Amino acid sequence: MSEYIQAWQCVGCGKIEAPQTCIGVCRDRKVYFIGRDEHEAALAEIARLRAQRDAAAAALLRFERATPREGEWQRSYEALQAQVREVRAVLGGEG
Repeated sequence: MSEYIQAWQCVGCGKIEAPQTCIGVCRDRKVYFIGRDEHEAALAEIARLRAQRDAAAAALLRFERATPREGEWQRSYEALQAQVREVRAVLGGEG
């Protein structure tokens, strides 16, 4: 679980003060930060999920673009293609 660090950031100049506000010449708002390691772990997880999404979208694209043999399983295959398009839309894959 992430541990947040509470600080104050000036709405004008952007300076950051912790663990308390400055002497009062700035207008501060409360902000929260996380550590560098947690941030980098989150970025790595995002990259992993994007790669997974892209791989799934590419695999689904093969099914979407395939053409069955004339008269064989046509309705079932068209239903499968529609489902694949829906899944790709959810995954956000390009094609």
